[in-house]
Amino acid sequence: MALVPQTGLSFCMRSEVVCCKPGQGAVVNMTNNVEASKIKETRIWLSSLSRSHTKTKNILSPNYVGVGRKQRHPVIVAASPPTEDAVVATEPLTKEDLVGYLASGCKPKEKWRIGTEHEKFGFEFRTLQPMRYEQIAELLNGVSERFGWDKVMEGDNIIGLKQGKQSISLEPGGQFELSGAPLETLHQTCAEVNSHLYQVKAVAEEMGIGFLGIGFQPKWKIKDIPIMPKGRYEIMRNYMPKVGSLGLDMMFRTCTVQVNLDFSSEIDMIRKFRVGLALQPIATALFANSPFVEGKPSGYLSMRSQIWTDTDNNRTGMLPFVFDGSFGFEQYVDYALDVPMYFVYRKKKYIDCTGMSFRDFLAGKLPSLPGELPNLNDWENHLTTIFPEVRLKRYLEMRGADGGPWRRLCALPAFWVGILYDEVSLQNALDMTSDWTPEERQMLRNKVPKTGLKTSFRDGLLKHVAEDVLKLAKDGLERRGFKETGFLNAVAEVVRTGVTPAEQLLEMYYGPWGQCVDPVFEELLY
Repeated sequence: MALVPQTGLSFCMRSEVVCCKPGQGAVVNMTNNVEASKIKETRIWLSSLSRSHTKTKNILSPNYVGVGRKQRHPVIVAASPPTEDAVVATEPLTKEDLVGYLASGCKPKEKWRIGTEHEKFGFEFRTLQPMRYEQIAELLNGVSERFGWDKVMEGDNIIGLKQGKQSISLEPGGQFELSGAPLETLHQTCAEVNSHLYQVKAVAEEMGIGFLGIGFQPKWKIKDIPIMPKGRYEIMRNYMPKVGSLGLDMMFRTCTVQVNLDFSSEIDMIRKFRVGLALQPIATALFANSPFVEGKPSGYLSMRSQIWTDTDNNRTGMLPFVFDGSFGFEQYVDYALDVPMYFVYRKKKYIDCTGMSFRDFLAGKLPSLPGELPNLNDWENHLTTIFPEVRLKRYLEMRGADGGPWRRLCALPAFWVGILYDEVSLQNALDMTSDWTPEERQMLRNKVPKTGLKTSFRDGLLKHVAEDVLKLAKDGLERRGFKETGFLNAVAEVVRTGVTPAEQLLEMYYGPWGQCVDPVFEELLY
């Protein structure tokens, strides 16, 4: 869910590294050095925010996967995620500040990047049971020590890793997530995925652990899933049953792949947001890969997508207001302000603020922290707790696809980059979807998890629309000039046949697997 922040707020950070004996980690203490008198000059410094993207051409080299890599001692990042409380506001933030925060993501086309995230289920080879936290901790420590990642701690528990602009984090049920660096080409993106899988497998296989690329836990019940020792997840776990019947399933039994993409202006953001929402059900169908629940077919091709329909309707869905003529950064801020809060992070602890209003927080009237005012980190954290099909931060997140095998982890960003990063394809996609009604968009969102590309749409099937959309993606990639169209091969066959990955799994389930779901752990093993 959380991409490594592609831009940092312009705070002056001072790091103190405590040296350790060889073989031991170092501890990094993050202390904040902020000139209080400059804090409120938000309008000035927000406009100068920019992502510091480093050149990543060496990502294709063998050193990237640790072969012949110069050994470095990992460090322990003492500051727990999501972010340190880096700012103490001297004056209240205004709504204008929150709008400016989103607008600070605008950047010229030459600085656009591709950030890919994917999640996967770890399991024991011998029993197929989910990894326990103790095993996850051993795996994280092993990857850190062998490949030079820095450890991220919450209290005494290791909960993730960082290396450059990449991070590895844990979802509530131990789903293992790579949040990739912002990269220039899909070749770099796929190399990053392959490097990550190589590193994780190198350690995990020695432990008798494998990883499964699928959108929903196919075998085990919620009670069988371990709970990760992260404070924000405890708050969410207690709150979810109050606002939907499937929220705990979302937390503990789903995996996704998503891509995060840039925009150049408010107008560019709006165009990409609208195309992303309209075409998201097509991505859901193309990548549908979660037909099983507790060892049996669920009746859905994407159970993961279906789960989101009754998780928490205050923070999910197709956002029809994005298609209003008045939509822009300010309107998204208005929406986000009315999404109930989950937590505030203070002094390395999560404070339960479930159901409370960020508008009240702006006014210093948050019941959990009376008199305290939010900072921009609080706003950034709040934005991560909103889960629509496309999410706006300082970039746009395409959130509609199931997790899957590594080729599809590369295909998902290729699909969206071809459409959204090419002006001709973007305009063609806008033209194609411009007369789709809100009811039609919602109908596709509702039906695709069950019927996939066979969903009826106007005078044909969604498959026929997907054929046109795939051509837009391919043409857009060709015009980019990086020879990236091959990454679409994984979905081209799905479009040609109209048979989703989930339907292929069901065919094997009713055929050679003898109505037993266990072989999926081998079929979709990374």
